[in-house]
Amino acid sequence: MNVLVLLAAILLLLMILIGGEKGARSFIALFFNFAVLFLTILFMTDPHVNPILLTVIASVLISCITLFFINGANRKTATAFFSTIITIVILLFFILFVTENAMIQGFGEEETEELSAFSLYIGVDFAKIGAAVVIMSTIGAITDVAISIASPMREILNHNPQISRKELYKFGISIGKDILGTNTNTLFFAFFGGYLGLLIWFKDLSYSIGDIVNSKVFSAEMITIFCAGIGIALIIPITSWITAYFLTKTSENN
Repeated sequence: MNVLVLLAAILLLLMILIGGEKGARSFIALFFNFAVLFLTILFMTDPHVNPILLTVIASVLISCITLFFINGANRKTATAFFSTIITIVILLFFILFVTENAMIQGFGEEETEELSAFSLYIGVDFAKIGAAVVIMSTIGAITDVAISIASPMREILNHNPQISRKELYKFGISIGKDILGTNTNTLFFAFFGGYLGLLIWFKDLSYSIGDIVNSKVFSAEMITIFCAGIGIALIIPITSWITAYFLTKTSENN
């Protein structure tokens, strides 16, 4: 049996055993999100398409699949969705500014040998492609933090309907503080895990610390990590405030 099929079967089995129906939905959502990413890349090769607009649309679709398909349409997923969209819009302008001034678009000198046989005159804006890559890299972490905050906030309101909006907001911030460091570390170690071979290559080429830091490949990945970390930090107060406002307002109306 193919190793990929075997690993996918083990993952599906564990997700169903532990998560039940929601675990099965989470497994199916992986393929839906992959289809969205594949179509995004497919359309992004068209020179007449704006990569930024296409990425924003893809981010909205991924958020809908991750939140509504897996967890259903309810108050916690709705507030998490709105918080995610607001954070992406805020982060979008920051990412566009950073990528344009940092000039991380295109390819580094370490990649020129593999690309020497291909033409780079493909008619796409590499600066926008670079910004799109950073945006897509942050959407997963932002959505994860949003639902991780909104879900326990709804539970605390169900168990304590008399809680005030301010106290509920503080509860959301408290949760965010607990997951802020762990999620940021996850992004950081994911980079080192994925680029361990590149770092070993830097060592074999006797790169100095300055050479590594100024390498386009390294800088692009670190900027992606920092932007994702900024997105995680922003989503915490945004989700806490939106969730506290809408949940208490709905509770008062009922």
